[in-house]
Amino acid sequence: MFSLHYFSRKRLILITTMLFMAFMISACGTGETGNGSNGEGVQTTTANSSQAGEANSVEEAGVKTVSTINGDIEIPVNPQRIVAEEYLGSLIALDVIPVGAPGLTIQNYYFKDFLQGIEDIGDYGKPSIEKIVALNPDLIITGNGEKTYEQLSKIAPTIVIPYGDLKNAQEELTYFGELFGKEEEAKTWLEAYDRRIAEAKAKVDAVVPADATFSIMEDGEKSTWVYGDNFGRGGQPVYQALGRKPPSGIAAEIMEKQWAELSAEMVSQYAGDYIIMTANTRTIEDFKADPIWSTLSAVKKGQMYIWPEERSWYYDPLAVLAQTEELAEWLSKKN
Repeated sequence: MFSLHYFSRKRLILITTMLFMAFMISACGTGETGNGSNGEGVQTTTANSSQAGEANSVEEAGVKTVSTINGDIEIPVNPQRIVAEEYLGSLIALDVIPVGAPGLTIQNYYFKDFLQGIEDIGDYGKPSIEKIVALNPDLIITGNGEKTYEQLSKIAPTIVIPYGDLKNAQEELTYFGELFGKEEEAKTWLEAYDRRIAEAKAKVDAVVPADATFSIMEDGEKSTWVYGDNFGRGGQPVYQALGRKPPSGIAAEIMEKQWAELSAEMVSQYAGDYIIMTANTRTIEDFKADPIWSTLSAVKKGQMYIWPEERSWYYDPLAVLAQTEELAEWLSKKN
């Protein structure tokens, strides 16, 4: 339930009066109890009511039961002070701005402007319990609850959604639209998202052969990493949004494991016709001058796209949309 400090004295008096009226009506045998549903896995609890004004007040103060990996928990119907360690992109898309988030998330290239004034709760995966307590949250959302759930759940109702459970923008927005009673907003946002993704894909399909292969890589100086479709670095926009494929010989491995560390000798085996490379210090000219990388078709033809980790690491719906359009623009101009 919400704490009483969320309500002004005037509203508290009004609610008390309304509840008294409802009690009197119920005593006369005319009251009803209704249990509404906010979608699969989310049930809304309402109180006895026969007047619209009273129903709105009850909804503001109400709770609903949500099924989570930690069992059924009660959360506020309209949480006002959310601490979100994860899923900020989906929350912002629904105009749900938290009061606290990890510093790394607040600095997200794609939505940091939306989070001006949000409190930093510490490191991602290892938040400061003291800072969260000080924010007096009424709901906590995290994807890293294995080590912190017991502590966090003592502060406020805590929903743990492990990374990978929500596999794409559609699943994320649908879930949070249901959670916050913003199903229509989620539907509208996803319609615009799908339209823009389709436009980007059509732009790429018009100039890049359907059988062209793509590799998602990251430069580690002494080694190279390669990624699948759900590990950031461009995997979501390339493999999910644009529908492209990795080289056939390594596709099954990469899509199942999602990452692999490569030695210099292994790079050619994992390199596709196009390479989307995360690199903070090396340029395309550096790769062209490298005795191993310069032998790859993608490097020879200039079919390597280099971007920094501050743009490639993120995989929330806002980031994926922006990344997809960025890569589509490069591919269409390149070809």
